Amino acid sequence: MPNLEDLPGTDVSFWVRSTDTTRFAPLIDDLTVDVAVVGGGIAGLSTAWEVVRTGRSVAFVEAERIAEGVSGHTTAKVTAQHTLIYDRLRRKHGEQAARLYAESQQGALERIVAIAGELGLDCDLERRPAVTYSLDPADLAELRAEAAAARDAGLDAQYVEETGLPFTVAGAVRVEGQAQFHPRHYLLGLAADLSRRGGLVFERTRVIGLREGEPCRLATETGATVTARDVVVATHYPVFDRALLFARLAPRRELVVAAPLDAAADPGGMYISHSEGKRSVRTAPLADGRRLLIVTGEDFTPGAADVAERYRRLDAWMHDRFPVGETVYRWAAQDNDPSDRIAMVGPLHPGARHTYVATGFGGWGMTGGVMAGALLAGLIAGRSPAWAELYDPGRVWSTLKEAPALLRQQAEVGLRFVGDRLRTTGVDTVADIAPGAGAVVRIGGRRCAVHRDDEGVVHAVSARCTHLGCLVAFNDAERTWDCPCHGSRFDVDGTVVHGPAVRPLEPRDLE
Repeated sequence: MPNLEDLPGTDVSFWVRSTDTTRFAPLIDDLTVDVAVVGGGIAGLSTAWEVVRTGRSVAFVEAERIAEGVSGHTTAKVTAQHTLIYDRLRRKHGEQAARLYAESQQGALERIVAIAGELGLDCDLERRPAVTYSLDPADLAELRAEAAAARDAGLDAQYVEETGLPFTVAGAVRVEGQAQFHPRHYLLGLAADLSRRGGLVFERTRVIGLREGEPCRLATETGATVTARDVVVATHYPVFDRALLFARLAPRRELVVAAPLDAAADPGGMYISHSEGKRSVRTAPLADGRRLLIVTGEDFTPGAADVAERYRRLDAWMHDRFPVGETVYRWAAQDNDPSDRIAMVGPLHPGARHTYVATGFGGWGMTGGVMAGALLAGLIAGRSPAWAELYDPGRVWSTLKEAPALLRQQAEVGLRFVGDRLRTTGVDTVADIAPGAGAVVRIGGRRCAVHRDDEGVVHAVSARCTHLGCLVAFNDAERTWDCPCHGSRFDVDGTVVHGPAVRPLEPRDLE
């Protein structure tokens, strides 16, 4: 079992560490509003803020603390360049789809710039080019095609062979006019303005039930009920999935390391690799005049083994290629990849009249979440933006074209559901679990998720995820129980850390 003290940096997001903790109260009493928004990240907060500006009353409800989940662990690139997306969109769905995607994503970027200016938010907003690069000459045709497709879609894109990176690349797509920012400075400013406009913000209020109707009703863990004409589910992974959207989403976890860098060595842009293993790079300003280099990579499915070793590989890559100081932060982000690579924003299911969803941003939630806020506010007000059909969760045209990817994705989930029950962890008894380690052990005919903390105290919970019943696996770097099927995560005591699960893992008495 790895010693967490040997891992690089402090286990905390720079965005969270550099901002104050929010203190919004939990919802205790029943409440009636026009619109209820569930989920405290950029999609939910953007939706609530856009809606309250239309004069509607809004309740914004988060299970933990706002902007501390996925939006507090992002790399916070604000860009319409989502690796190689435009050539694929043009080939599979036509030039109009590519243009609408570029228009909506670049529009969301400009919306962030406008809001930050309007509200006077000091969120370290910087205009930077976004660059997708490859080290492999075999990828050059793809890169050239992407540059042409992105340019035809309306972006200021070009194919280049020189970048600001301190190593040689074979080629790259460079898109001008993109941006980066401090996500929590922006989002907490948005939340403050939401409150000033009469929006109600509640934290530590997990929503556990949804009854659709006219009106809709939300049940919460605190016992309070929210009654609303319209409900938006913006919980990253939809906790209420009436349209089986989980069948079209694949959870992905990735690691982040960060270290200080002299300003003179700043690569001057936002970078992401196309092949040879994902590596994403950006910088952020530090108070002492230096920059913080933020490197993301080592993608894996939640529940995969050897997360600690993945951190070490990512950290070694950063130090091998950049003249950085000692690593100061490490954290992890989680994303949901839709089978067709297009976010799902719109009615919760085909028959929905007053319930909406925003999910499947595939790692590009900053522009995706702001786009979702504008789109959903428009739908609630009876307006349909030009790109609403592109993001409609019920889109049949896209699902049919992506059938092979969809079937492959669900086959992997099926293998997990069955295979993990047949596979052994190599740990036969609780006594075999070392301090700091965890394993799924069969006890009394039941599979238990057992963790022994650093003091030797054993914590045992059910190994069956409360979402759809897949078996969880131990994350050795973050010390959590992670579900490989749909990405739910739990603390070692069974508490829900990340949905779609809304109920904790049941405790187990090892006696």
